[in-house]
Amino acid sequence: MSSTKKITLHEDWTVVILGSLIILLSIGGLTLTVPKFGWATTDQLFSDVLKPANLGAVGVQFLFVFVIAAVGALIMGKSLKNFLIMFPLVYVLTIIALIIAGNKQIKYYGLEAVIFSLVIGLLIGNLFKLPDWFKSALSTELYVKIGLVLLGTSVIFSDILKAGSLGLIQALLVVTSVWYFAFWVCKKLKVDDEIAMMISSAVSICGVSAAIATAGAIKGDSKKLSYVISMVLITAVPMMIFMPMIAHYFHFKDEVTGAWLGGSIDTTGAVVASGSLVGEVALKISTIVKFSQNVLLGLAAFAISIYWTYTKHPAGTDPDKKPTLKVIWERFPKFVLGFISASLLFSFFISPETGAHVKDSLKNLQGLWFALAFTSIGLETNFKELFDQNSKKPLYAFLIAQTFNIFITLAIAFILF
Repeated sequence: MSSTKKITLHEDWTVVILGSLIILLSIGGLTLTVPKFGWATTDQLFSDVLKPANLGAVGVQFLFVFVIAAVGALIMGKSLKNFLIMFPLVYVLTIIALIIAGNKQIKYYGLEAVIFSLVIGLLIGNLFKLPDWFKSALSTELYVKIGLVLLGTSVIFSDILKAGSLGLIQALLVVTSVWYFAFWVCKKLKVDDEIAMMISSAVSICGVSAAIATAGAIKGDSKKLSYVISMVLITAVPMMIFMPMIAHYFHFKDEVTGAWLGGSIDTTGAVVASGSLVGEVALKISTIVKFSQNVLLGLAAFAISIYWTYTKHPAGTDPDKKPTLKVIWERFPKFVLGFISASLLFSFFISPETGAHVKDSLKNLQGLWFALAFTSIGLETNFKELFDQNSKKPLYAFLIAQTFNIFITLAIAFILF
């Protein structure tokens, strides 16, 4: 037990170090060319995405993340030999997922690269028996948490405040009410505590990123995270399509529609796509509301980690005795410090010119680390276990919570906008 805990803590500090290194290198001038993955026709696929210059950018990007991930493997004491075999394969599968997600029709439906990363990983992992050494070389949590640290660079407090206080007020009301309702439903249905926490955060805050952050905060099982993410991504598509249609049918104001979409739909890509279907005003408001919820991500992860420490006691301790500050610090997810530090750095200390210069490169790397993580999750997950009989109650809880989210967010949007 002590050995495992040391590795976990070591991994969290590794994430902070590597995430900070990526950010500092970018600020210092090492910005990578962002590869192009967008295409509409087969001709465009070969002329834009698969052209030598773009493949060269993909190759340079591989070298960069390869070195970062290799340093992480070394620090955590993983086999470098196994890593050298594993990582190139995971990267290639992830690039395939990014290319699929880059299709114009796929983008229209708001489907993000992580869902294709997960599906490809699941197919490979379940159609072929992967050796244990390969699975042990995967560093899912490392990739997820590096992505979360980089996500902090896009959470700019001044932008949220300039956009208006109503978005922040709605975000606070929605996140608080929906989180507690979702958690209450999960407890009533006797859903596993880890999944309950992930579902509550995913439905109330910002979908995929919130589920990942919560899993990191409670050191949750990656298979359970995979199931929650699957529910989030699958339900985002019909919500993105039908909610604008409902708003149009009932003649909702664009401001109300935007606030409704931004507060209800869980993935940022789907929010942007649905807002675009309504109009410019709805798109702006929906983006503001979603960004406002993203601001709460780091604070939520911090609060969840404290709650989890107080309710889930370390083995061998007296359940009636509250954990000490030392125990809280040991179990606190250090990547949250990286996320908050990155957000503060880009909000108050980095000039807007520098921020604009490194924005695209860091956002691209953030998405890449997330995609690498979900490819890894798929490779190490048994599909039958993912959707077995025990998954019915979490699914029911998620759908009930999401339905509540839709109605309470609409009510709040009408009051505020």
